[in-house]
Amino acid sequence: MSSLQTQIKQYLEYCQYQKRLDEKTLKAYRIDLTQFLTEISCTDALEITPTLLENYIANLHQKYKPKTVKRKIASLKALFHYFEYREIIDRNPFSKIQIRFREPVILPKTIPLRTVETFLTTIYQQHAAAETEYQRKKTLRDMAVIELLFATGMRISELCTLKISDVNLFDRYILIYGKGSKERKIQIGNEDVSHVLTTYKQAFEEEMRGCNHFFVNQAGRALSDQSVRRMINKYTSLAAIEQHITPHMFRHTFATSLLEADVDIRYIQEMLGHSSINITEVYTHVAMSKQRDILMSKHPRKNFHIERE
Repeated sequence: MSSLQTQIKQYLEYCQYQKRLDEKTLKAYRIDLTQFLTEISCTDALEITPTLLENYIANLHQKYKPKTVKRKIASLKALFHYFEYREIIDRNPFSKIQIRFREPVILPKTIPLRTVETFLTTIYQQHAAAETEYQRKKTLRDMAVIELLFATGMRISELCTLKISDVNLFDRYILIYGKGSKERKIQIGNEDVSHVLTTYKQAFEEEMRGCNHFFVNQAGRALSDQSVRRMINKYTSLAAIEQHITPHMFRHTFATSLLEADVDIRYIQEMLGHSSINITEVYTHVAMSKQRDILMSKHPRKNFHIERE
């Protein structure tokens, strides 16, 4: 093992045991740094020059989308900041590099509110028509999952990792542990959602106690994100909805709907658990797109007939 391999291994251990980074971040660092190690010819951190880094970054741009390149560069910058901090290198090669590139704005895909209503109606109808106890419980859980996704804008990963103690139905709030184990509290503002969650908890209390997760499958294990995706596909088909719907689209729809209802973007940032307002501001682009559609289709000027000489 080269000294650079050893240094990177020590850095990843530092991230895991001292910085206490979450598993997803550690996995991304491991992938990015292993790739860097594989594609450069250096065996020691001292051999890495600004020119080598510039060539490596140029190569990344040819292979990946800007968002992925940005993440890989951030992983490298964190590594060299550690090298500098531990005095493994005398001078950080990144200090000699200017990295600027524009990421294309990819508008988040939302679900029309009428479609959300149709989707939920389909689940409730399936629950009402259930002929067996198994079907009743399954559709009840499905109702609770979708209602909570749309009511709070939480990520699918956050929903699937909710513990029993994270859901307070008496005071009607949810404790969510997001990216980087950041904690936030979301109120359950709708009476119907609160009722569905309470009914679900009563029906699944035994299974929940068995695995300490709030959302469980019929086997009594924590509900997986793949199970939620399959469930969404099932009801999309039953409701004859042509749009492809993903769990994250409920989050986008939650945020965009609040923004269009004139809710302050900083409140939305807090509810979504975004570390920066810049991340939340992507929803303003969606709102502007909606504004354009309204002004093109609803503004009375389109019905004017101006006589010209």
